[in-house]
Amino acid sequence: MRTSESEITFIQPFTLESLMVQQKAGTYRVVVDEEPIDGLSFAAYRRVATYIEIPAVTVTTGKRQLLQVSHEEITHALERDGELANLSAHCDKPTIT
Repeated sequence: MRTSESEITFIQPFTLESLMVQQKAGTYRVVVDEEPIDGLSFAAYRRVATYIEIPAVTVTTGKRQLLQVSHEEITHALERDGELANLSAHCDKPTIT
């Protein structure tokens, strides 16, 4: 088993199917667990779990929790965030006529 960590940034508040509460825009840590695929002539790994670190919903002291989500769910949320950011950027720009 191997674990990797990365950070993702949301420009806009976002929601995930796994969460009941909308999360604030900001940078979040993502943890991915992978297991080796046996029987190959080269090293290869399969993703077995993806987690996002979020503020604990019921705790206001700054504690954080890991929530298991699908990789696709994170990818779609980031895509939506980019689309919303692009839309906001275009709406804020003055138009020249």
